[in-house]
Amino acid sequence: MAPKNRIIIDTDPGVDDVLALLLALSADPEVLEVALLSVTFGNVPRVSTAKNALSMFHVLYHEMKWREENGKDNKNTFGALRTYKPLIALGAQHALEEKLHAKDGFHGEDGLHGVHAEYPDLTIKDTWEEAFKNATLGEKQTEVEPYTEFFKTTAEPSHKEILRLLRESPPDTISIVALGPLTTIAMAAAEDPEAFLRVKELVVMGGAVNVPGNITPLGEFNVYADPVAAARVFALTSKEPNSTLPHKNKDLPLQPDYEDYPKLLDYPSKLSRQLKLTLFPLDITTPHELEKDFFNARVSKHKEEGSHLARWVHWFMNGVYKKIAQIEGVAEGKPMALGLHDPTPIWYMLTRDDPRWVAVPEPEDIRIETGGQWSRGANIVDRRQLNKPTETTEPRHARALSPDGPEASDMTTAEVPDDQHDSWINPRKGNRINRMRASPGFKDFQAYLLDQLFY
Repeated sequence: MAPKNRIIIDTDPGVDDVLALLLALSADPEVLEVALLSVTFGNVPRVSTAKNALSMFHVLYHEMKWREENGKDNKNTFGALRTYKPLIALGAQHALEEKLHAKDGFHGEDGLHGVHAEYPDLTIKDTWEEAFKNATLGEKQTEVEPYTEFFKTTAEPSHKEILRLLRESPPDTISIVALGPLTTIAMAAAEDPEAFLRVKELVVMGGAVNVPGNITPLGEFNVYADPVAAARVFALTSKEPNSTLPHKNKDLPLQPDYEDYPKLLDYPSKLSRQLKLTLFPLDITTPHELEKDFFNARVSKHKEEGSHLARWVHWFMNGVYKKIAQIEGVAEGKPMALGLHDPTPIWYMLTRDDPRWVAVPEPEDIRIETGGQWSRGANIVDRRQLNKPTETTEPRHARALSPDGPEASDMTTAEVPDDQHDSWINPRKGNRINRMRASPGFKDFQAYLLDQLFY
């Protein structure tokens, strides 16, 4: 039986990315298949994010073996991992127009708070990059590195593998879940927009609409790390994508290793369809938390029993809790929690038919600030009320909606002639982003997550 959801995950594995990947791989194989894992740069360089992703498979290999040897119920855990063999490809190493690396140290120098140094038995050899230079070599590695039985590697860059999978599959059968900067996604969309638009849904963790950012007052990290890429991807939700593309910055040309990439220009004037983009900004992801006391109470017992996965995750989770305490000035022993930003969209993919997943009533015209000194990466929504409502006296603007807050009113706007207003006002030209605003219940998510990972 084919899985209900076949997905590509584009990610920059730090702490919550790894939790998201573990959640996806723990899925029922009838519900989810990870067809491709695309690894991009993020809070740490790509060399670190890729090592973290591969080390995760190394840990899971030893975990599955340990569970079998110790009589643990292993039949209903990590079904997607044991049933499918995802392709792993390497994506972008830096933003489209600059080599700015927007790290803030939140995930530690290696992205997982020094877990490789703490547990060298659970990390991979430094020769891992060879597996991406030659696919045959990657297959032969299984003889000496048994953890590689869980995946395949490719020498092709991930944006090309994304397009290949979309071309080879019927339209609307593969979704993409983007958990890092959108650089690789933007490159795929630019190279072949029509092939890219075969995607069923692009699910993006990124941005902050009605809440503060997490790297600047307005900017969320993934969008801030490459706002031009985010703006280009968001533009494909418009009927006229070129009307919302960012202005070209002549002072910041494409970086040297992207100069052979000629199509990062305007999109074709006519495209067969608009991109369906579902956005998970900080507005909805932040309330979904993994509390320190809850985590340690649930995972410590598995660690004491000898679970490889438990001791690996326990180390970097407590590393991030220490970082949160440092940033927020929380005293030792006081309650604290990690926002489950990246796992939340994966939870959506696993339970997307649940009616408690609720988006804002109408798609929003959200655009990305690419050039502001203090507002880089900000999500900009037009709140000017210039389209007069036709069926309500409620103001038409993006209202601040908490994950469990009231429904927004039904707001329908009057048609505006092309020659009357610019693209910010003309409803035919703006972006159309489906922003998720409510989930099945953020208080229950942490238990669901840990139950999935630790039987």
